[in-house]
Amino acid sequence: MTIPTATYRIQFRNGMTFDRASELVPYMKRLGISHLYASPIFTATSESTHGYDVTDANEIEPSIGGREGFDRMVKTLKDAGLGLILDIVPNHMAASLENTWWRDVIENGQNSRFAKHFDINWSRPLTLPFLGDSFETALSNGDISVKPDPKTGKPAFAYYDSYYPLAPETYQGRETEVIKLTDKASLVELHERQPYRLMSWREAPRDLSYRRFFEITGLAGVRVEDRQVFDDTHRLILELVHSGAVDGLRVDHVDGLADPKAYIELLRQEAGPDCYITVEKILGEGEHIPSDWPISGTTGYEFIASLSDALVDGAKIAGLRKAYDDVVGKPVDMTAELRAAKLLMADKNFEGEFTTLLKLAVAIANTDGISVDEKTTRSALRELLVAFPVYRTYGTETGLPPEGHEMLKSVVDKVKQGPNAPDQAGLDLITRILGNDVSEKASHDAANFRTRFQQLTGPLMAKSVEDTLFFRQHMALALNEVGAEPLPRDFSVERFHHDMETRLERQPDALSGTSTHDTKRGEDARARLYVLTEAPELWSECVARWRKMNATKVVSLDDGPAPEPAVEWMLYQALAGVWPTTLQPKDESGLKALEERFLAYVEKSIKEAKLRTNWGDSNEAYEKAVLDYARYMLSPKNQEFLADFSSALQPFIRAGLVNSLTQTIVKLTAPGVPDIYQGSEALDFSLVDPDNRREPDFAMLQDLPAENDNPDSSTEDGWLSGRLKQHLIQRLLHQRRDAPDLFRKGDYVPLKATGNRAKNILAFARTDGDQALIVIVPRLVFGALNGDVYPSRGERWAETEVELPAQLANRRYRDLSTGKDVEAKDSIAVNLAFADHPFALLTAE
Repeated sequence: MTIPTATYRIQFRNGMTFDRASELVPYMKRLGISHLYASPIFTATSESTHGYDVTDANEIEPSIGGREGFDRMVKTLKDAGLGLILDIVPNHMAASLENTWWRDVIENGQNSRFAKHFDINWSRPLTLPFLGDSFETALSNGDISVKPDPKTGKPAFAYYDSYYPLAPETYQGRETEVIKLTDKASLVELHERQPYRLMSWREAPRDLSYRRFFEITGLAGVRVEDRQVFDDTHRLILELVHSGAVDGLRVDHVDGLADPKAYIELLRQEAGPDCYITVEKILGEGEHIPSDWPISGTTGYEFIASLSDALVDGAKIAGLRKAYDDVVGKPVDMTAELRAAKLLMADKNFEGEFTTLLKLAVAIANTDGISVDEKTTRSALRELLVAFPVYRTYGTETGLPPEGHEMLKSVVDKVKQGPNAPDQAGLDLITRILGNDVSEKASHDAANFRTRFQQLTGPLMAKSVEDTLFFRQHMALALNEVGAEPLPRDFSVERFHHDMETRLERQPDALSGTSTHDTKRGEDARARLYVLTEAPELWSECVARWRKMNATKVVSLDDGPAPEPAVEWMLYQALAGVWPTTLQPKDESGLKALEERFLAYVEKSIKEAKLRTNWGDSNEAYEKAVLDYARYMLSPKNQEFLADFSSALQPFIRAGLVNSLTQTIVKLTAPGVPDIYQGSEALDFSLVDPDNRREPDFAMLQDLPAENDNPDSSTEDGWLSGRLKQHLIQRLLHQRRDAPDLFRKGDYVPLKATGNRAKNILAFARTDGDQALIVIVPRLVFGALNGDVYPSRGERWAETEVELPAQLANRRYRDLSTGKDVEAKDSIAVNLAFADHPFALLTAE
């Protein structure tokens, strides 16, 4: 198997085609990339901007070049010596009429050859929750009628531009008569004879007959656990792997599958031993990818969480929390907030999935003669789901594996001892079902329960934390990231080193990402916002001052002020993260461009919070007030605020740029395969999607200096333009390419800093035999450098040293950035190491 030395993620669609990607291959090669990492390329819905709503897994999307364009791109990659990794989507397909399989299921119900391809409960008609109201209301309003389908000519229920085919047996031999039907009673009767039921989208959370992806009814679960379904959905994928066109696969949302391990084992068997495979998997604190999965690791969300230990000021974050509590008006109990978010998901957003589990549990109890009523069972199930600390366990038809049993026991014990402990009988029932301690007669239902339970805990966790709690609590937005822990914890360099040692041991070939198409903000925005933990008092003073400046734009509504103080805090922090490095307060066009992106983020943020408005039931008065406030923040007429904001932000910007270089260097030298998300090799101040999926300025990026050109870190231009970051990436990727074993297999050696600025240094080494690379980078520089990073001012690091163990001491090193030789005894003086740049990358001679 060829392990990538570095990947470059490209988002196809929205103008990015295979031919355009081919034009970028020379740039990727110069940058030092080994593999292009492509977003889903298979045919998706016509309006798709991302490709995860696949309509044909065995066809390459025509709009981005089709098979011919793909083959041209592959040839260009191979000619340049680059590989290709594909993002595949086994968990779901588009529940769209454009999907011929789904359409066939709509038309033929259980008689469709694809009826078992989708995870559908066929004890009832297929629900199609795509109406704006109930079928009867839509019919009364004249929104539904029977018309010939424009594509097939067959009778169909027409709803605006959508044509839902009628089952052939309900019209054959009388097509003309059926098409002429206008009597509402007759149309209702015709609808009831179909294998499906058209219904309002509002009913989906509580009354859906198919498994969906999270809360998205437009994505229907696929049963890849069925071998025929696996074969049908992976035919082209495996052809591309076997032909050598594709070198690796990234499996999207592996936790959504009925049996992730079995799927991965089958994929490995069919793809072969040489295919590089990673999975999208969010790991909880202390959780590890199962060691018996035949994969190279995860896509790296946990790496972002580890970086926060290196860049967050653990000694001062309590001050930021207190400042936020003061703004909110009371201490924020994150445990209670997390519980509230999870209860919302269990009781409302996933009510249908919860009810399915409850019915199964009650049926199993009845089968086995267990005396537990529905109310008791409901309470126990609810509390277990809410208490679950990880995305899922990995039980099968035979029960839970040992680690699953341990996890379940831990959760049950926690629930028993908690303030909301349910009746013991209910907990015992759920525990028995999950552990397969049931009769043979009930074993089928128990296996079904176990699968459904495990497929629910992941979405419930993701929607509770990432898409609710992280939009409600704004103390430190940099920590509200995919894969991050929702509850307060300690941050330390020691913890970071431990994570990297564990990473090397357990998944050295996993991807290490800092920006993705799913992260809540770009890596450089996050790096800047980490700085707030270093200066909580100053930040609090700034927010208080800005709130006074814009106080006239706060609107009093019946349900409170809009925006409320907590949202004001969020707005200023979010704007601080996204503010371009060179934007001036009087730059009207620049402010306008930023406003468009910022307002879209603000709208999404307050709706995802689900407090005073949401996507389903919008509070227009509240939304208008908050958006008007945000709009005024960026109005050219608001110069007093803009000038103050821009001026106060400068030291945070400068310290954030140092953080940016530190996290970049760490990503490229620590265990794991660094992934460069398109455009993030320069500065990435993007917001949550769709902002983070915008196409970067590839023309600017391709104007890459020669590798030996050395951007001057003592001037502002290299920092503010992102050139210094891009240059460092190029230099280190070439080093990874030239010494792959050092970075893949080499030991990770934490190094201790001592002296005056010890707490401001992160240092480690990678060693493999005689090969060695010493990495020394700054951290927590806001106070250490007084906000001034250009020039590096090596004298500021006087009386600070990095101690070297025997294996690294008394050797000669070469500075990768300057080419200068460095003689090291038993330590390295940081002021000398930082004489030219505020970082040191020293390779053993």
